[in-house]
Amino acid sequence: MPREKQKMLAGELYDPGDRQLCEERSRAQRFMRLYNQTIVDDRSIRKTLLDAHFGRVGERCVLRAPIYLDYGYNIFLGDQVFMNYGCVLLDVCPITIGSDTQIGPGVQFYAADHPRGAKDRSSGLELGRPITIGRNVWIGGHAIILPGITIGDDAVVGAGSVVTKDVPPGATVAGNPARRVGGDRLQSTA
Repeated sequence: MPREKQKMLAGELYDPGDRQLCEERSRAQRFMRLYNQTIVDDRSIRKTLLDAHFGRVGERCVLRAPIYLDYGYNIFLGDQVFMNYGCVLLDVCPITIGSDTQIGPGVQFYAADHPRGAKDRSSGLELGRPITIGRNVWIGGHAIILPGITIGDDAVVGAGSVVTKDVPPGATVAGNPARRVGGDRLQSTA
């Protein structure tokens, strides 16, 4: 594996202008054009496209187009994941989403990050940190999940929230930055 890709996957500073990484992002662009133009009702074609491009796609997943991503191969979905329209997955590091998780429209997952220091940032180097979403999580529309975040099983993230810290299992968070609200979500919401 080429060195810049190794560094990217390890969460180290890497050069996003590396030839192989540029080619892989171009491949992802072609995938997005095809997937985002595929007829909604043709699940078999969509599943075939996702299986060919993502790291893992569980059974009965639904990802409504359009979706946006950097690479695709760093996205790992459990069974019965639902992702509504317009989600963004900047997958320079793994983004893992557990089974039975529901994701609202326009949710953004930012595994991609940039150095905080101006000198390092001006070098053009980037880095990333993995995002892990547990089982049976509900993420409301237009939430933003920042690099390195883990959201525990059965958690709820309110619409429009910016998740800057890990979310414990069963917790409900909302706001910018997202903070714990109400009681744990272990009872039915029906």
